[in-house]
Amino acid sequence: MSIPTAIAVYSIIWWVVLFAVLPWGVRSQRETGNVASGTDPGAPAIPHLRAKLVWTTLIAAAVFGTGYALFRFRLVTFDDLNALFRAVGV
Repeated sequence: MSIPTAIAVYSIIWWVVLFAVLPWGVRSQRETGNVASGTDPGAPAIPHLRAKLVWTTLIAAAVFGTGYALFRFRLVTFDDLNALFRAVGV
């Protein structure tokens, strides 16, 4: 896998993981009882974005590393994936 391809794949994985991680531990302003004037009551009270970005980076690195290792050491090949997709009718 070339460097630009690896960067592109990692970036896609990172964004998908980010959208999966964003809802973790979110409590709305209504739930906490501190609705700031002029904001939506459903807005997060404390979004913890820094922690979520760190978790996103770690999880994306683990997913990318696992996928890279599977393809690099030929534990899963494109022929295996083709056979799997044919078996499920895709």
